[in-house]
Amino acid sequence: MPHVHHVEQFHGLPVFTFPPYADPTDLPDAGAVAWRLHCGPYPTDEPSGSYWKRFTESVGLERVRALILGSPWYDDQGGDSLDELIGLRARFTGLRAVFLGDLEYEEAMISTIELEDLGALLDAYPGLRELAVRGGDGLAFPVTGHANLRVLRVESGGLPPGAAAQIAAAHLPSLERLELWLGDEDYGGGTTVEDLAPLLAGEGKPALRHLGLQNSLVQDELAAALATAPVVRRLTSLSLSMGTLGDQGARALLEGQSLAHLRELDLSHHYLGEDMMLRIWTELEPQGVRVNLTARQQEEDDAYVEEGEPRRYIAVSE
Repeated sequence: MPHVHHVEQFHGLPVFTFPPYADPTDLPDAGAVAWRLHCGPYPTDEPSGSYWKRFTESVGLERVRALILGSPWYDDQGGDSLDELIGLRARFTGLRAVFLGDLEYEEAMISTIELEDLGALLDAYPGLRELAVRGGDGLAFPVTGHANLRVLRVESGGLPPGAAAQIAAAHLPSLERLELWLGDEDYGGGTTVEDLAPLLAGEGKPALRHLGLQNSLVQDELAAALATAPVVRRLTSLSLSMGTLGDQGARALLEGQSLAHLRELDLSHHYLGEDMMLRIWTELEPQGVRVNLTARQQEEDDAYVEEGEPRRYIAVSE
C-alpha cells in the first residue's frame, strides 16, 4: 500500500533509527533528528526493555524534539512503550512531536496496529505540538482540551467512530492541521457525518487551516456536508482523498458554498467521471485553487455485493 510506509521526515526533522541490536556509535545530535525506536520484525535475544534502556542512557532526552515509536515493547514489569514514554515526562522536557505505530504493511496490517487511550499522553506532555498515530484498534481520544497541539493525524484503515467523535468534540485552540483516515466499517470504522458534527460546525478549533477527511467509504456524504459546513470558510486546504468520492459528492461540493478561498483541494483516489473532472478544473483552477484529481479509480463488479452493483474501494483498508 503506497500510503503506508515508514516516515522519513517528521516534525521537519530527518528520521534516525536508534540501533536495535548493537551498542550505538556515532549518534547524531539529540535535537537534530526525529528518533525512531523500532525493534524490527524479527525476534532478538535482547529483552525489548533493554532497547529502551540503552536509548534513554545514550541520548540526552531533554534535547529530543521528536520521537517515533514503531513496534511496541514491554519491560519486565509489564509496562509498554507508551507507559515508558509517559513515565519519563520529567526528562523529555523538549519533546514536541510523537508518532505512534510507524509500521509498514509487511510488519503489521494497519487495522491490527493496537493503539490505546491517548488522554494520558497528552496530559503528560502539555507542550506537545504534533501527534500522529497509525492504526485504530483500541484508539480513544477522551481529551477535553489541549492548548498547544497544532497537528493531529490519524492514519487508519478503520478509525473507531467513538474516537472520531471525541476528536471532533475536543477543544484544541492551537490546532492548525487535522487529518483523519476514517477507513472501512469492516475494519473498525463506520464514522458518520453526525459523529463529526462539532468539527463541521467549526467548534473548538479556531486555528484550523487544513482539514483532511480521507480514506472514507462515505466520501459523497462528507462532501455534501462540507458544502455548507462553517468550518470550510476558515480553511486554506481541504482533502477528501483516498476515498470513494463520486459525481454526486463532487456536484454537491461545487454547488455549495464558495471554495475560491482555498489554496488546495485534494480529491485524489476518486471515482469521478470525465465530465465532472473537467467541471471541477474549469470552475476552480481559474480561481487559483490547486486541484489534485490524480489516481482515478474504476468501479468494480463484485459478485458478493447485493444485486451485483459495482463497488468502490478506499485506498487503505487491508
